[in-house]
Amino acid sequence: MSQQGQQNGPGGDSGYDVLVIGGSGVDTVVRVDALPVPLADSVGVSPISEWPGHTGGNVALGCQALGLDVKFLDVIGDDWIGGQVRERMAKGGVDFEPMISPAGTRRAVNLVDPAGRRMSFYDARDPEGLRMPRDFYAPHVLRARHVHVTIMGFARHLLEDLVGSGVPLSTDLHDWDGIADHHRAFALSADLVFLSAAGAGERIGAVMREILREGRARAVVATAGAGGSYLLTRDGGSTPRHVPATLPPAPVVDSNGAGDAYVSGFLYGRLAGRDLEACAGMGALAGAYACTVAGNSSLIGPDALTAEPSGAA
Repeated sequence: MSQQGQQNGPGGDSGYDVLVIGGSGVDTVVRVDALPVPLADSVGVSPISEWPGHTGGNVALGCQALGLDVKFLDVIGDDWIGGQVRERMAKGGVDFEPMISPAGTRRAVNLVDPAGRRMSFYDARDPEGLRMPRDFYAPHVLRARHVHVTIMGFARHLLEDLVGSGVPLSTDLHDWDGIADHHRAFALSADLVFLSAAGAGERIGAVMREILREGRARAVVATAGAGGSYLLTRDGGSTPRHVPATLPPAPVVDSNGAGDAYVSGFLYGRLAGRDLEACAGMGALAGAYACTVAGNSSLIGPDALTAEPSGAA
């Protein structure tokens, strides 16, 4: 375990606190005056920036910044975009071990308005037949206290093995509508499920109950941005409990990565033995902090995460 983890994190003496599988790439961020963008042949914008991370990368970086020992496995390209991912993970202290795919590294173009809201154009580019060999990931699973698996196509083929390992498993379904079969496989396999409330809209409560009823999850968390989040557990009744959003400590700049930061904060609390509502509060604080900086340029640390809350939105 890293020195930082020994001092601040809740991890054990050996192995990894969190193994993250899949979900790296580079975001190209374009700041616009409003969303949706008016139709025009050309629109002047402020300097365009690029942020390596994506969902798996951001969770890995967020957990590492909190003093957890992290291993990150993924498939990227032998290209300059993949080089950006490698460089960012190294800078963040993440033990990143990628396989190389001839299809290249995933990308996204994100339009961000002055309020920090975004519209993302995601280029997954992974071929349908992409696989991660068992001998590549299995030894790391056995060394992990917790596995966070992203909803990459190749990762779907790992689910049965991950469940069989007995290591606690989490996933983020993002804006799942509650219908798509690809996301459902992850929803029903994980012990802890995150998703955005936006995807299912008014049906989000029913979707959360279905995940608990049909799957293995002990808890489901739906994030709703400035509206806070909702927590549903097997022993907490049938109505999701609302967890207020935390007031950002500075003006909102960019909501990219806020959901991933929420996951990192929640996992930190869970590995520290906090109850689920306390974990949701820590997730809310980490997500609010992430909104005050561009991309993943600054991530909340354990001291700020465990400080007394300054207020709720």
